[in-house]
Amino acid sequence: MDATPQRPWTRSYAPGVPAEIAEPTGSLVDLLTDAARRFGPHVALDFYGATTTYAGLADQVARAAEALRRLGVGKGDRVALVLPNCPQHVVAFYAVLRLGAVVVEHNPLYTADELAHQLTDHGARVAVVWDKVAPLVTGRGAVETVVAVDLTGALPRLKRWALRLPLPKVRAARAAMTAPAPDTLSWSALVAGAAPLAADHPAPRPTDVALLQYTGGTTGVPKGAVLTHRNLRANAAQGRAWVPGLRDGAETVYAVLPLFHAYGLTLCLTFAVSIGAALVLFPRFDVDQVLDAARRRPPTFLPAVPPIYARLATAARERGVDLTSVRYAISGAMALPPATVDLWESVTGGLLVEGYGMTETSPITLGNPVAPTRRPGTVGVPFPSTEVRLVDPEDPTRDRAPGEAGELLVRGPQVFAGYWNRPDETARVLLPGGWLRTGDVVTMDADGFITVVDRIKELIITGGFNVYPSEVEEALLRIPGVREAAAVGVPGGNGEEVVAAVVLDPGVGAGPDSVRSACRQHLAGYKVPRRVVVVEELPRSQIGKVLRREVRDRLLAEG
Repeated sequence: MDATPQRPWTRSYAPGVPAEIAEPTGSLVDLLTDAARRFGPHVALDFYGATTTYAGLADQVARAAEALRRLGVGKGDRVALVLPNCPQHVVAFYAVLRLGAVVVEHNPLYTADELAHQLTDHGARVAVVWDKVAPLVTGRGAVETVVAVDLTGALPRLKRWALRLPLPKVRAARAAMTAPAPDTLSWSALVAGAAPLAADHPAPRPTDVALLQYTGGTTGVPKGAVLTHRNLRANAAQGRAWVPGLRDGAETVYAVLPLFHAYGLTLCLTFAVSIGAALVLFPRFDVDQVLDAARRRPPTFLPAVPPIYARLATAARERGVDLTSVRYAISGAMALPPATVDLWESVTGGLLVEGYGMTETSPITLGNPVAPTRRPGTVGVPFPSTEVRLVDPEDPTRDRAPGEAGELLVRGPQVFAGYWNRPDETARVLLPGGWLRTGDVVTMDADGFITVVDRIKELIITGGFNVYPSEVEEALLRIPGVREAAAVGVPGGNGEEVVAAVVLDPGVGAGPDSVRSACRQHLAGYKVPRRVVVVEELPRSQIGKVLRREVRDRLLAEG
């Protein structure tokens, strides 16, 4: 069945929010071109107080694009970015797109093993990386050229000078930001030495691939979600339409979410540019740095995850920092506790609403209205130009009756084009008619508000990051003496915590602490189990499959 559903949810939209958005007619590059034309002298980027205007950003992007072109980057080539939040990240992102090439975002906290898998899969020959992690990329996959970025080069002049002082504390601060990167090219030298790319260089088309974003999807096997310029532009436009009170050229967006994550990428790299906002960049979330920045350049729009809101609001209240400039805050990636909403809104006076999405949808599909019609505890209603269906998880051709729980299907311009070089995986989630299987079981009330009640996929969400049990289990099974392993998520301080149950070979002297320590060689810190429990056996189905849900239930029962 491919019914076109009614849209009762539109009556709950904030005043001024349209049921449909206009079809994007240009590429992501046009977002920056338009912002530079409209808001050239306005601040585009703020990094510890060092600012770049929109005109300056457009010029840097043109020069970086020419530098990358000289390295052989052309239309359709993949370029790996392995960077924290910094001005160079924004420049590199748009420079790659200007050439018609494809950005591939990577987490700079990944281990060499995790990066190697993705670099081999997408085959990028050029990588732009934080100099501290350059050794993890050099010689991996098909990478031939590594361009190293020194974060200190984007700092204000006084801060750069201070980092040269021969003091232990200063040396430690410098070491946290930069490190020697032999056998690499210098990003700053390449960009400084390049003329702007010729204006008549062919521009990308809306249907061209813009981004490969790695995700486990519904299976947990990391694969690249293929997102086009149209997908990402549409989601930025949907976000703009969702908050009609925004003022183009006058907002300040805080990038506390990582730009390499789909959530941070859309809200900060594309949406913020589309409204000509000043983007304040933080390499990592740090309460003190955010509150210091709030005194210097007060935020007006903050996308984040629940733990960030709770920590910021608590610290601001304790230290007397004014956050009443934040009119709008959007929460995602994990459930938003009502207590966090109350705390945040009591401190700021602004609205905090929850949304829902996934990498395959660029990423946002649902949101609570930025209006009194919002309903805390739900993930909201479908965005403009977005349709939803609830179906039988075992037979997605059968729609659920009104009021029944079912797997959420979504359709809209933000839905991805498929998985990179994985047609079978694509066919499992993209159904005829353009419907995407989310793998989440939800309920929908008469007004279209949706509540997530279960996950078909056994994804673990910790601190706003996705952790796939299969990745953790693979790392555990590489440890000598670990015979069987199961990784699950249990409720914790940042949404969920990764907990593992393992069966050890007889006579093995390894204990939980040594197993956790060994995991750090293969997994980013947030993926390492917070707790390892040694068990005699794991529960299995009749066909021998480990029953993760039963493992989780036992761990919860045992505390």
